[in-house]
Amino acid sequence: MKTNWKSLIDFDQATVEEFAQGDLSGRAFYDRFRNTEVGGEARSLLRNRGVVYARRLARKSLKRIA
Repeated sequence: MKTNWKSLIDFDQATVEEFAQGDLSGRAFYDRFRNTEVGGEARSLLRNRGVVYARRLARKSLKRIA
């Protein structure tokens, strides 16, 4: 499954940055996106990849998109 990082970053870049830096837990990351149009992306990312790998992907995505 492919994560749509652009939608997550466009929706709330500050949250993605906090998560990538390790200032936000996986649970808190998901909670900030819960009940939004991109909540499914965040949930799938954490369930399929795990928190450690998701942080790595977030750092890469922020460098490429932002």
